[in-house]
Amino acid sequence: MPDHTVLLITPPFTQLNTPYPATACLKGYLNTLGIKSDQMDLGLEVILRIFSKDGLRRMFREAELYYSSHITPEFRRTFVLREEYVLTVDRAIAYLQGREQTLAHTICEGFFLPAGNRKPEEEDMEWAFGTMGLQDKAKHLVTLYLEDIADFITGVIDPHFGFSRYAERLGRSASSFDELYKELHKSLTYIDRLMFSVLREKIESCNPDWVMLSVPFPGNLYSALRCGKFIKDNYPDIRVEMGGGFASTELRQLSDVRVFEYVDFITLDDGETPLRQLLVGNEASYVRTYLCRDGEVRYLNNPEIPDVPMRERGVPDYAGLPLDKYLSVIEVTNPMHALWSNGRWNKLILAHGCYWGKCAFCDGSLDYIGRYEPLTAVEIADRMEEMIRLTGERGFHFVDEAAPPMLLKELALEILKRRMSVVWWTNVRFEKSYTRDLCRLLKQSGCIAVSGGLEVASDRLLKLINKGVSLEQVSRVTDHFTAAGIMVHAYLMYGFPSETAQETIDSLEVVRQLFLNGLVQSAFWHRFALTAHSPVGCHPEKYTVRITEKPFGGFARNDVDFEDTAGADHDIFGEGLRKSLYNYMRGAGFELPLHKWFDDPVSKTQIPPTYVARFLVDEQDCVQRDGHKKVYCLLVLLPEVRYYERNKKGKNIRTAEFLFHFHDGDARFQLKADWGKWLENLLIRLSDKNEKTVSLKDLEIEFKACHFGSFDQFITTPLWQSLREHGLYLL
Repeated sequence: MPDHTVLLITPPFTQLNTPYPATACLKGYLNTLGIKSDQMDLGLEVILRIFSKDGLRRMFREAELYYSSHITPEFRRTFVLREEYVLTVDRAIAYLQGREQTLAHTICEGFFLPAGNRKPEEEDMEWAFGTMGLQDKAKHLVTLYLEDIADFITGVIDPHFGFSRYAERLGRSASSFDELYKELHKSLTYIDRLMFSVLREKIESCNPDWVMLSVPFPGNLYSALRCGKFIKDNYPDIRVEMGGGFASTELRQLSDVRVFEYVDFITLDDGETPLRQLLVGNEASYVRTYLCRDGEVRYLNNPEIPDVPMRERGVPDYAGLPLDKYLSVIEVTNPMHALWSNGRWNKLILAHGCYWGKCAFCDGSLDYIGRYEPLTAVEIADRMEEMIRLTGERGFHFVDEAAPPMLLKELALEILKRRMSVVWWTNVRFEKSYTRDLCRLLKQSGCIAVSGGLEVASDRLLKLINKGVSLEQVSRVTDHFTAAGIMVHAYLMYGFPSETAQETIDSLEVVRQLFLNGLVQSAFWHRFALTAHSPVGCHPEKYTVRITEKPFGGFARNDVDFEDTAGADHDIFGEGLRKSLYNYMRGAGFELPLHKWFDDPVSKTQIPPTYVARFLVDEQDCVQRDGHKKVYCLLVLLPEVRYYERNKKGKNIRTAEFLFHFHDGDARFQLKADWGKWLENLLIRLSDKNEKTVSLKDLEIEFKACHFGSFDQFITTPLWQSLREHGLYLL
């Protein structure tokens, strides 16, 4: 094996609260090959340099010396208060890193942080933090404080700056490399110079011979290319490779050789196989790799080399990342939204690709969605335990396109079997597999939230999209999640080809009713974007779409310009949908007629006011009678049972008394002695880890064979119902 040292870098900027997982996954794989590697979150390192006492002092001094003409009235207040920001920033950052937690009182009382242009909405604060608490309220106020400084940087010093993106506009849908190339030839910005300073320190400390730049989003592209050029100019012996989600989706038709002034290689799709070939192979064996030879772009791909199986990729390794320095911020006053930016989550994948993979808007033709390969529940739980050991964190975000429900069931059972104390959340499809019992099981195993695509809340359009769900199904499944205490976020879409104005308004009414009935806690409307690798992009004629994009410019291609030849004028709906949703998430505006949200005239909804509510029937009876369901007993403690005789109307009746020590308190129940003996033995059998699971139908047959009478009567007893609430699942 060649003796390489690899430096894996996430360029600025992605997220503040937790590492983007790509470099940790690749490092875990390199460990299996015995290749030495290091990693850095360059975005976090740059943010911490900026938002420090010395960093802000230099930044404000730079603004005064070189950008004084840019300090307009909009940014004047921040500049005037600059010394207040300098004096408070170190402690504010420490608070967001989990230190100095007693500072929350002072922050919330308004005596510590300078108040800039971003002021909290008092109604939002009262609504959100009445339940979220003092610490989260303080995090939100500190987040606004940081955003005030960020606004100043963007408006005065570097227009490309952003906490989770950098020069995103330049990377998004950049068919031609011209504009980005021109921008990269401009003088370095203050942020660029700071970034190079941090990068130089890291390179000289670990002395790599390869640097791998992971570019998940358009907002990382500019800084990645800046870093690549810096390395090639100053460390010519280091080979520079770029990969990640952006390259895999947007650079599949690359032909502009100028890109290779910044990097030596560009790889597509999963990084493990191309990375292995670059480090240990030869050019003839390269897989999904671009390079420049003889003045032209060459794409090398050896289809005979298989992808590395999921189970052979190793456990994500976060060594080298400053896990104690990430910032828990709360940008939006919504408990579900806060999960994306608040707290440090270990990110794991349950399965490569999407088990459904049929949605018309999704890039199903690409490897990262189209090739489905799950891990087993045991393998996932093993990785979770290893990551807990390595990071000390017990929170997990499973970042699958859509978590397979049956795999989630098996994982939940494995978590409970091992008595693991974890918290997790993931993305799902709202499909019928998520029964009340499965959702309760997921909750018991640590699930606190799910996000899923409702997309267009119209049965016609859901069928056209090939989503595989209906509005009735979505209503029932979201009810199951919320009844179990699991928060639900819905991804919403408007402007899908052929969507009419009436369907958009009716979709909004369905969304209103979902919030009104407490079935979802947060949501976000996205405008439909046509991507080149989706079924709509590959077969536009099937979706009333006319492609209008200009000739390809040789660089990136993903979002495709198009004309919807059969649908409404979708431009008129965006702001009204945003405003209505903002209010619904705050529990307000339900009584307002839908047309009040829009500036342009819109039609009245044709959805009945109880459309969603009528789907929410009590499903307990049908669950009880589904004989195919398997019975699982996950009681922490078996009951104490005693048998005695009691006199009733002159007759001695032998009775069984059960004392259960449930997590929420003790409970006593009486049963007929023969029923009690059968139930006592059943619970012992079900608790035996070597016992095969039995179906409800099996139990009914067994019960009747004992001549105990009506099984239906037995499963409606208070004891059985209490067991169903505390750890007896029908799955």
